[in-house]
Amino acid sequence: MLGYKQRVSCRELFKRLNILPLASQYILLLMIFVIQNKNLFTLNSDHYKISRQLNNFYQPMTTFTIYQKGMHHMGIKIFNSRPHSIKDVSNNAIKFENCLKRFLHAHSFYSIEEYFLHKSNAN
Repeated sequence: MLGYKQRVSCRELFKRLNILPLASQYILLLMIFVIQNKNLFTLNSDHYKISRQLNNFYQPMTTFTIYQKGMHHMGIKIFNSRPHSIKDVSNNAIKFENCLKRFLHAHSFYSIEEYFLHKSNAN
């Protein structure tokens, strides 16, 4: 499309063309779903009185792999590990989506694991 050779990494091209890789699109859509459907989730403050993460969503413990890979469980996990800059605007859906898009375009994650590794390296 741009005349680059086959062996050139697409990561920078995604950033240059303002295109999200598939994993980043998944993260974006899942987090938008969570924001738009907050009523389907419970907060940690409903289950715990003292916690550093009272404003995060409660993630029930499960051993069922099919549930762990599902939209509800993964949505909570990804949402709870969002960067601090995005946590600050979580109550405003439009600002949240714009900040999230900028963050995902800047990093162009190729996998969910890459997203979680970025979060753990940032702390």
